[in-house]
Amino acid sequence: MDLELSTSREGEICVVHVVGEVDVYTSPSLKAALADATGDGCRVVIADLGKVPFIDSSGLGVLVGALRRAREAGGELRLVSEHEAVVKILRITGLDRVFPLYATLDQAMGA
Repeated sequence: MDLELSTSREGEICVVHVVGEVDVYTSPSLKAALADATGDGCRVVIADLGKVPFIDSSGLGVLVGALRRAREAGGELRLVSEHEAVVKILRITGLDRVFPLYATLDQAMGA
């Protein structure tokens, strides 16, 4: 499955919209999109994973790296997903305690 990425911006908030599976083949594209958002001066980067049915360890690594870069730049990374498989892997790995996780994009934008 291909990964579709797009980015939108509202002030200091950038949203990286992700559609498709995030795996070893597609995670480099996600890494680049998140790095671009942080590099463009977005204080808050939101990874909208609402249309991501699957994420593997390489994708989780990309998210952890993006969180580190965002924090180093004085910002933050928020995740959006209510997809059971994605939320479950975040819980199993303990990353649900590391990332702010929201069920909807509106909730993440308003936080």
